[in-house]
Amino acid sequence: MTESTAPEPAAPEPAARPLLGPAEIRALAEQLGIRPTKTLGQNFVIDPNTIRRIIAAARLGEHETVLEVGPGLGSLTLGLLDAAEQVVAVEIDPPLAAQLPHTVERLRPELAGRLTVLEQDAMRVEELPAAPTALVANLPYNVAVPVLLHLLARFPSIRRGLVMVQEEVADRLAAAPGSKVYGVPSVKASWYAEVTKAGTIGKNVFWPAPKIASGLVRFVRREQPVADVDRELVFAAVDAAFAQRRKTLRAALAGWAGSAAAAGEILEAAGIDPGERGEKLDVHEFARIAQAGAAAGLTAGVRGA
Repeated sequence: MTESTAPEPAAPEPAARPLLGPAEIRALAEQLGIRPTKTLGQNFVIDPNTIRRIIAAARLGEHETVLEVGPGLGSLTLGLLDAAEQVVAVEIDPPLAAQLPHTVERLRPELAGRLTVLEQDAMRVEELPAAPTALVANLPYNVAVPVLLHLLARFPSIRRGLVMVQEEVADRLAAAPGSKVYGVPSVKASWYAEVTKAGTIGKNVFWPAPKIASGLVRFVRREQPVADVDRELVFAAVDAAFAQRRKTLRAALAGWAGSAAAAGEILEAAGIDPGERGEKLDVHEFARIAQAGAAAGLTAGVRGA
């Protein structure tokens, strides 16, 4: 590497631009007559430095189209608009969805054209106005895992992202086989992506403050572990294995396979010890089980007992 004779001038950081603070968040909420609800899993980030930390950890490119779920009052949205080319925000709460474009128009008038707001339930989103390349969101705690899995399945254009969830959920998503918290979310998330924990967020940066800390989860999309196996059949095997996680795979997969004997045969064909437990297997091994199950005549309509 050749050293430069003079340092290049540093580009101004987008994070230096004003973001929403505690007083502005509460004033906006009061103006709209909004109180955060547990039903919608609303905890608004009120600390600008936390937003800057999330944006930095997301590692966005300037030409990124970012999907944001649950933008709320717009704390994270402003930071995303500074960092990316386009933001598609999906908000289920009508007053919040209606207000967000006005907040952006007031604080980032030159970037307002980059924002699209959809008033929808993220679990029901099937189409978007632009193909997202990244997902960055403070996901509603009560639906974080199903929303993440739905979006990864529905929008393969999402290549990477960063989501904030309850810390225990972050630990589960990023857990490796053999860990005490390894389970269904760990395996299913790893079907789509390499998943790692990217940090912990304290309680006091939110309004209202949650009872537990939050965690940042980073993911990078990867190819399907086994090309010619049905994802739904894999996921059915995963569900069955962890529904009775203390049992051996031969016993736990009996309902999925049709009988304990059939499960044993499928496991042996997949090169998996029938006496092993599901918590020891990674996503590639579950894919091999599903592949062997398909060869034995199982279909994705079969579900574990």
